[in-house]
Amino acid sequence: MLALCVVVLIPVGFYMIVSHYGVVNMPPRYYPDSVVTVMKDGKAVTDTAWRKVKNIVLQNQLGETISLDQLKGKVIVTDFFFTHCASICPILMRNIKRLQDGLKLKDDMKRIDTTFVQFLSFSVHPTRDSVPAIKKLADRYAVNSDVWWLLTGPKKTIYDFALHELRLDLRDSVSVDSNFVHTDYVTLIDKDRVIRGYYHGTDTAALTKLADDIVFIMLEKDKKRKSIFTELKPLMIPFVIIILGTIGGVVYFSRRQKKSEFI
Repeated sequence: MLALCVVVLIPVGFYMIVSHYGVVNMPPRYYPDSVVTVMKDGKAVTDTAWRKVKNIVLQNQLGETISLDQLKGKVIVTDFFFTHCASICPILMRNIKRLQDGLKLKDDMKRIDTTFVQFLSFSVHPTRDSVPAIKKLADRYAVNSDVWWLLTGPKKTIYDFALHELRLDLRDSVSVDSNFVHTDYVTLIDKDRVIRGYYHGTDTAALTKLADDIVFIMLEKDKKRKSIFTELKPLMIPFVIIILGTIGGVVYFSRRQKKSEFI
């Protein structure tokens, strides 16, 4: 009976604590499209439709034509660079490389599945940054093309994506405009293509926070799918009462049996 308590009651107790207090501070969502308030079980419930990043089609360092639509179910991390940059870009590339290698290490230790993550680095000088040019840069930084793509293509396509989809001009109005995007901001996008965070890619502490948020989003529950705990929640209290009653009955009859044997 003690073993039964340990196996059943402790996990149930932890689940109830986590679900009630929300121990993990999940990354927020950005830019609501609409907010609708509906009545559910006599309570006003707010349902927010979050703005989703639109698709984009470009070429990666391998000369392959790729799109965001290929990355369904993946967490996406974006940044911007150009191959002849000598200021923030080398720092940014090295830090993304550390993040790539750090997640690979966790994958080797079976802690997370890195196939959930895709790094996208967009060239902001695509007329100069041809496929061979970005391939050379990718080789210099030992970029793993399975999880990290350096991208080039039409300048208007890339700049529209930076300004209208990622809205980097709202984060960095000094370094981002329609003429040139030169920012160290890294953007985190979840598997539903909703923006979940902005981070300074040249700041080590910010990159550590980004690594944590990637893991949190990967483990995030799909709200459209009901958890088994949600379905069993109405039965938890009666179940706990039954278990405790059973334990009490066993203890009571054990004591009576010991008294009768003593007599």
